[in-house]
Amino acid sequence: MTTKTKSVLYDRAIDRFANMKERMELAFTISIVKEYERAIIFRLGRILRGRAKGPGLFFILPCTDNFINVDMRTITFDIPPQEVLTKDSVTVSVDGVVYYRVQNATLAVANITNADAATRLLAQTTLRNVLGTKNLAEILSDREEIAHSMQTTLDDATDDWGIKVERVEIKDVKLPQQLQRAMAAEAEASREARAKVIAAEGELNASRALKEASLVIAESPSGLQLRYLQTLNTIAAEKNSTIIFPLPMDMMQAFMKRD
Repeated sequence: MTTKTKSVLYDRAIDRFANMKERMELAFTISIVKEYERAIIFRLGRILRGRAKGPGLFFILPCTDNFINVDMRTITFDIPPQEVLTKDSVTVSVDGVVYYRVQNATLAVANITNADAATRLLAQTTLRNVLGTKNLAEILSDREEIAHSMQTTLDDATDDWGIKVERVEIKDVKLPQQLQRAMAAEAEASREARAKVIAAEGELNASRALKEASLVIAESPSGLQLRYLQTLNTIAAEKNSTIIFPLPMDMMQAFMKRD
């Protein structure tokens, strides 16, 4: 085989390989999705049967197929402060935070235009509806119960969209300044009332103890004298320049009888 013949055969082989490569490119296209993404493939406008594609490589037809990537990671967003009228007619401003993720990529694409925007709007209305059934004391004390109720309501409402609401938290409850001052005054008055009650109970217990001590001392006259000496010792220990000696009332009555 001559050199010219070999060159001709080599050229033909290259042409055949190029034609095969073009046919393969026309037959399918290779696409890649990340670990946290899923691809929904539309063929002639219809979603392909089966679950979403990914992660990794998948093949699509260049002329008839197109696809939409869906992020499967947990998404967090803040609920803007909502002015809410409580059950007991108090206006409060409440905000929160919601954690959700796409559980079914096919439903999130086929059943809702924008799942993220719809979930945000639904969270705002749900916060208003739930807080409207509570009074101010319940809102301030039962935040966990309110958050759980919101999570259950949101999860049920977004189930048809392929959305899973993982967590809802109430961030802050803002009260009007006038109401804050009134609540502070009420709390201060309550503390003062409790302090007076505690002081009165202490006085009552002290009087009972003194009564019992007086009964014990009355049974033994020498006990009163010992108590008197103990009192003088306590006064002298404080380095006082003046010491007052109390006189028994019996002595004074004896002098008064003589007069």
